[in-house]
Amino acid sequence: MRQVVKIGLAAVAVLAVSIASSHAQTAPAAARERQTALALEQRGQLAQAEEAWRSLLRVHPNDAEAYAHLGLLEARQQHYDAAVPLYRKALALDPGVTGLRLDLGLSLFKSGQLKPAIETFSQLMKNQPAASPQAMRLMTLIGIAHYGLGEYTAAVPYLKKVTASEPQNLPYRLLLAQSCMWSKQFQCVLDTYHQILELNPESAEAHMLAGEAYDELKNEAGATREFRAAVQANPKLPYAHFGLGYLLWGQNKLPEAVQEFKAELQNVPDEADAMAYLGDCYMQMNQPAEALPLLEKAARINPALPRPHLDLGILYSNAGKREKALQQLKVAAKLAPNDVNVHWRLGKLYMALGKREQARAEFEETKNLTKAKQNTIFTELHAAQARGKPKNGPEPLAK
Repeated sequence: MRQVVKIGLAAVAVLAVSIASSHAQTAPAAARERQTALALEQRGQLAQAEEAWRSLLRVHPNDAEAYAHLGLLEARQQHYDAAVPLYRKALALDPGVTGLRLDLGLSLFKSGQLKPAIETFSQLMKNQPAASPQAMRLMTLIGIAHYGLGEYTAAVPYLKKVTASEPQNLPYRLLLAQSCMWSKQFQCVLDTYHQILELNPESAEAHMLAGEAYDELKNEAGATREFRAAVQANPKLPYAHFGLGYLLWGQNKLPEAVQEFKAELQNVPDEADAMAYLGDCYMQMNQPAEALPLLEKAARINPALPRPHLDLGILYSNAGKREKALQQLKVAAKLAPNDVNVHWRLGKLYMALGKREQARAEFEETKNLTKAKQNTIFTELHAAQARGKPKNGPEPLAK
């Protein structure tokens, strides 16, 4: 029995020596692999550096630094989605790696994962002095991320602090003004507008935002003045002519509105909203030959716009094309069910077609509806912009 124990202890001793020898051999090898990986990174040989870090992980699968560097390599190639899980793995293994949480937040931000980016940056903010450069950078990122998510009310306080810290930064002031506008903080828009003009008196974007704010505040003259200033500052700015044209259309200044809608279509040839309102102007000016092709084209480009269908219904009805008129007015009623004018026109047309029951129903509907108020330039302009182009998230910031 004692002999067996002695043999067992001897085997354990040999095994321990073997393990110690193995560690002694792999530690320098791992250090060399690490130095090789770092050198390859510095030389910009990213593929080779990645292979070196992965080789190190095959020996040391829980090496947080290796995962962090693999994430960095993906981020350098703008593969931000691929970088995120690597950074998360590194953080899980070692939460104390310097700069790692910021790298994760930036990759989340740049890959469009804005909510988790905000959470990550907010966590980092807790450990930063309030007025430090790093705190201002994090506030900027959080503010822009809220902006990119359409959370404009949440973006405003961050962007206010950022612009106070960087008073000469015009792009951030424009972001603040837009966030104030879209969260209906109109005095904030006007305050920021004046600050922007101190930096750039010819800012067409600032004039447009001020015009929208004045219109929301029922200052028609101020709104029109600012949109005139916008088109003067930059005649090529998309939607500036449309905005001025819409204001003039609402004031029944149709010949002037025609010129603005035409100018918008020179800048954006297939802008369906400008086309529809131009057609409406011609229709109201009793020029059906000019109105009809514009309205038909606007309806083809964007079938979801109610105005061209309503106006086509009116034009077809006036031309005696009652079935075509009925078809268009039915579409308009589906798209704008609360528009009194649509139901009134449908009622008249049903009467002309001898469909008294349907006519009675439409006239009854007009009684139940209050006349739909005209949209403000803010709602009309941003609806046109949304229809004309997809909404994008924030532009990535350089790391």
